[in-house]
Amino acid sequence: MNTMQYISEQQIASNNIKLNYDSFGDPAHPAIILIMGLATQMIFWDSDICRQLAQQGFWVLRFDNRDIGKSTHMTQLNPPSGLAFLLNILTGKKLQSAYQLSDMAADTLGLMDALNIPRAHIVGASMGGMIAQILAIQAPQRVISLTSIMSTTGNRALPRAKNSTLLKLLTTPAKNAEDYVKRGLNIWRILHADHFPFDAKKISELLQLSWQRGVNGQGISRQLAAILASPDRTIDLAKLKIPSLVIHGSLDPLLPLDCGIATAKAIPQAKFLSYQGMGHTIPVEIQQDVVMQIINLAKSCE
Repeated sequence: MNTMQYISEQQIASNNIKLNYDSFGDPAHPAIILIMGLATQMIFWDSDICRQLAQQGFWVLRFDNRDIGKSTHMTQLNPPSGLAFLLNILTGKKLQSAYQLSDMAADTLGLMDALNIPRAHIVGASMGGMIAQILAIQAPQRVISLTSIMSTTGNRALPRAKNSTLLKLLTTPAKNAEDYVKRGLNIWRILHADHFPFDAKKISELLQLSWQRGVNGQGISRQLAAILASPDRTIDLAKLKIPSLVIHGSLDPLLPLDCGIATAKAIPQAKFLSYQGMGHTIPVEIQQDVVMQIINLAKSCE
């Protein structure tokens, strides 16, 4: 019988906002904090991943970043215009953002403070990987290990998604749940790449739940602006003395493989792991191995 402790979703004050989180496992165990990416709610950290990590003796927490899901939506802050985004992407023109990734890293640190977690293993995917890196840079004494998945250093000279891919990912706000799920499925198919089977039913269910939990188009724009306005982390990553793992997919259409390679090269003695056929998702076929890699890193720090 599975008697694993589960703390259901609740809100907690952090960095002058409210963060929505849940957790798996015993709070007395070492903490693993999972940070999700752009426009994506905490529920996209698969519950199976959370349970598998917890079963190995960890307290696993996932949460909605600011401006997504059930956490605080920063509605008082205006996102940049579409033209400002376009000029930044095409010409590098400086973008004025409502907040930066460092503020989102401070949110994570605030969550740790509120839950009396002195140190934790930090795992981030995509934008979450960027936030995890910044947390390790700004508060290294609070980070036991760092796992950066399908992310990058912030170096604008690195390869990026093709313009044709970016155009497919751009979308106007959905009119209703059905529209949101349909558009979301198209985006997730692109991100998943076409090597591993795409589980449309599972993603549809997660998108439906995301709509019910709280979708905010302007919030997504503010998150994207935070990514684009945040500086290159390469020099600061080189100063880290934290056991680190960098995971990337060979077919990532959003942040090409070179972004992961650059991240691993920037962090001293980081382990680099590339999965053949992985896109910008964690396919179920490699999920268990990814979990074991995170666990192996965490246990090597004991």
